[in-house]
This record gives sequence, C-alpha cells and structure tokens, in this order.
Amino acid sequence: MKVARITLSDRASAGVYEDRSGPELERVFGELAPGPAEWVRALIPDEQRPLEELLRRLCDEDRCQLILTTGGTGPSLRDVTPEATRTVLDREAPGIAEAIRADARTRTPHALLARGTAGLRGKTLVVNLPGSPGGCRDGFAVIQPALRHGLELAAGDTATPHRQT
Repeated sequence: MKVARITLSDRASAGVYEDRSGPELERVFGELAPGPAEWVRALIPDEQRPLEELLRRLCDEDRCQLILTTGGTGPSLRDVTPEATRTVLDREAPGIAEAIRADARTRTPHALLARGTAGLRGKTLVVNLPGSPGGCRDGFAVIQPALRHGLELAAGDTATPHRQT
C-alpha cells in the first residue's frame, strides 16, 4: 500500500523544531494498519496552495491509496489544511472527521476547535489529523478499524462484502 504522510508546520518546516507527528503516524500505522506501507513523506509550511498542489500530485500522479495530514486543522489564521483539502476532494467523508473529533472530545475540550476533514479524490482517501503526536496517534486509532474496508471500496473492489460488526 502506498501511503503519504504530510506534516504541516511553519516551525518544523523551517527547522525550528523536529517533526514528531509524522514519524508517530508511521509508528502507529505499523502497529495498527491493515498491512505494510510504502511511505511518501512531506514536511511543508502551513500554506494552502502548496498543500493543494502536493495533494493533487500524490493522488493523481503518485497514486497513493491513503494520505494522512497532520497539523493545520485548528482555528488560527495559518491553519489552512481543511480548506486546501476540500479544494482537491471529489467526495467528502464527513463521518471520519466527526468520529475523530468525538473521540478527541473525551480527552480535551480543545477538540471543539478542530476543523479537520476527510474524503476521496479518485481512489485516494485523504484524512486530516491533528498536529500533535498524541492527536494524530489517537485519530489514526479511530479510523483504523474501518480503514481496510474503506480503502477496498475506494479502490473499486466490488467483490468486497459490506461488513457488519
């Protein structure tokens, strides 16, 4: 499976501090995901146009099956990840972001400020996760149980039965 992780952080991309969220996503993916991954990694500033261009390339040219972003989902003026993501999606998957926020709300009232989104561009699932290592770890744990099934359906696998739990 080809997976991209994009960390959005002005300070980490400038070398002010180390990106800890991107590596944490890879670690937790290795523990919980539906199989091994070929990783594409990016660390970019909180800028809408560069993120839009990167998402399009990762979906359309690099053919990633899953893109996980971390950071840029809060209420600050520099947090543009949801806006950039929405411009490239063909179809939103609101249940993913809603579930991540609901789970986070059990840990912190700051989850009320989260604005992440999720959806599909072609056969690629794009999910915005919080920027902290704990937030992206917890968010991935929320989506992990449905991830394999969602990726199979997004890829056009018509033989995949709808699973009830």
